[in-house]
Amino acid sequence: MKVLPVLLPPCCIALLCFSLSSCSSPNKHSLAAHALQQEVACAVDEDISVSEPEESATEELAALKGLSAEQRTSLEQAGIDASKYDFPIVLNEQVQYYLDLFQGKQRRSYARWLARSMAYRPYIEPELVKAGLPKDLVFLAMIESGYNPRAYSPAHACGLWQFIAPTGRTYGLKINSWVDERREPVKATRAAIGYLSKLHNQFDNWYLAVAAYNTGEKRIADAIEAYDTKDFWTISDTERLYQETKRYVPKLIAAIIIGRDPERFGFTDIKYNEPKPFEEISVPGGASLSAVAVIANTSVKTLRELNTELRRDHTPPRGRYSLRIPPGTKNLVAANINNLKPVKRTVYATHTVRRGETLSGICQRYKVSMRSLRKANKMRSSFLRVGQRLRVPTYTTRYVLASQDRPQRSTQSGRTVQQSLHHRVQANETLGSVAQRYKVSVKDLMRWNALTNPNKLRLGQKLAIYVPRHLPKATLAKAPSSRSSKTIKTPRAALAMAPVQTKGASRTRSGNLQATSGVTVAKAPAKATWYVIQRGDTLSTIARRFKTSTKDLRRLNKLSDNLLRTGNKLLIKKG
Repeated sequence: MKVLPVLLPPCCIALLCFSLSSCSSPNKHSLAAHALQQEVACAVDEDISVSEPEESATEELAALKGLSAEQRTSLEQAGIDASKYDFPIVLNEQVQYYLDLFQGKQRRSYARWLARSMAYRPYIEPELVKAGLPKDLVFLAMIESGYNPRAYSPAHACGLWQFIAPTGRTYGLKINSWVDERREPVKATRAAIGYLSKLHNQFDNWYLAVAAYNTGEKRIADAIEAYDTKDFWTISDTERLYQETKRYVPKLIAAIIIGRDPERFGFTDIKYNEPKPFEEISVPGGASLSAVAVIANTSVKTLRELNTELRRDHTPPRGRYSLRIPPGTKNLVAANINNLKPVKRTVYATHTVRRGETLSGICQRYKVSMRSLRKANKMRSSFLRVGQRLRVPTYTTRYVLASQDRPQRSTQSGRTVQQSLHHRVQANETLGSVAQRYKVSVKDLMRWNALTNPNKLRLGQKLAIYVPRHLPKATLAKAPSSRSSKTIKTPRAALAMAPVQTKGASRTRSGNLQATSGVTVAKAPAKATWYVIQRGDTLSTIARRFKTSTKDLRRLNKLSDNLLRTGNKLLIKKG
C-alpha cells in the first residue's frame, strides 16, 4: 500500500507530544487543512483526553546532546538478559539516560503506563507475532500515548498509536463525525502493524523503521542517501533528523528493557489493568447509548468505555452497528431494543446577565429560541438588566421501557414478561416498598423508569412495572394509602367465598373490603379463619402453624403457586 511521503516543517514537530505518524501527511501545506477541514476535531463533544505530556521534553533534548551513542556497555555487563527481547537492544549513554529517567523523575508516569499496558498487550502481542514483527513493539504504544486510546495531541494525532487522519485513512481507519477508528485499539493496532511492516520492508532496519514511524519515511530516506549509511546512530548525530526523532529510538529501547523485566528495575507494586470483557450486538443505525444503557442496566459512560471509537452518544445513522455491551446482557438487549420509548422533559438552567450580553446572544449560547426564552421568563421585551437571572429551558431525553403487547424473554430475570403495570406513588411510599410489593428489585424499577436516585420519588409519580405471567392477580391489589383508611388486601378467589360484609364496611373499586369505625369486615366460615400474611411467611410455615397442607391452602384460596404478598389474607380451615 502506497504511503504518502512528507517533509514536515519544524513548527509542526514542535507541536507533538508523542509525535509519530503525524509526520506522514501528504505535504507541509496540507497538515493545517486536514486538521481544520478533513478531520473533525476529536476535542468537540467527546470524552477524549490530551496525550500523555512529555514531562521534561526540553530537558531531555538538552541532555541528549552531550551523550554519546557510540560508547556502549555490554548487556551482560549491565546484567540485562538479551534473551528476553526480540527487538534489537543496545545500551549506550542515551539509552541509559532514559533508563535512569523512567526509574527516577518519570517513575510515576512509567508506572501508570505499565499498569495500563496489560489491558492491551494480551491482544497486541499475538497480532505482532502473527505479522512477523517483534513482540517488543507493543511498547511503541507506550511512548506514543501511554496506552491511552483517547489520547489526542496538539498535532491532531489520536488514539493508542497516535495516527493523524491522512495516515490512518491510508491504512483503512474510518474517521468521520460519528466514529474515529484511531481510538479503537483493535483496529488501530492492525493499522499500526500494516504501517510498521511497510517501513521495515523499506529500510530493513528496525531503528530506521521506528524513526520513520515518528518523522516520516521520506526524511529517513533522504538522510540515508545524504550520508550513505543505514546506521541510525550515525544519522542521528547529524542535522538531518529533528531532536524529537533522535530521542525517539533510545526512549523506546529503554521502555522495552524495563517493560520486559519491571521487577528488576524496582517496579514491583504495579496494579495492572485487565482487558474489559464484553459482548457484541448488532443495533440499528442511530441507536442511542442512553437507550441501550437502560436495557442493559449499565451507564452511558460504560458503553463509551467499551466503544472508544464512537464520537457521540449515538451509533452512526446509516446501516447497522456492532456495539460492545457488558457481558451477559446481549439477549436482554436483543429482546428489548424495540420496546423503548423516548421521554422528553424540560430542565431549567439559570443564567445571570452580564454587562454587554443580549437576549439573542444568550439564546445562541444555550441553543434555544427567543420565543422560548421570553416565555420562560414572562418577558414582554428583549430588554435585559445586568445581574438579572433568567430561567433557560433546556431539553433532555431519557428512555423508558414501553408497554409490551407480546411477552418477551428476559435472560436477566429468567422470567417471561406478560404485562406491564403502572403504579402511582402514594404518600410515605419508597422505591423499596414498591419493589417489595410487586416482588421485583429496586434495581429493575430504576432501570425500567430511568431513575438515577432511589431516594427521590414524587407523590403521584407514575412507575412502569413489569410482572411475570405466573404472578397471581390477587397480589396486584391496591396497597393501603393511609392509616385512617385501611384496606385489607384479600385474594379475589377468597372474596368470592366470603360471607356478606357486616354493617360499617364497604367494598372498594378493586374488590377489597374497607373497614370503617373499627367494625369487623367479614366473618370467616365455620371451622375456618382468616389469616393476614406477615413479612417472612411462606405457604409451608402457615400450613404447619394451622395443621393443614400447602395443597389445601392453594385449593381453598385458588392459588396457582406459592407466591405470597405481605398484607394479603388467606382463608384457612383448621386441621
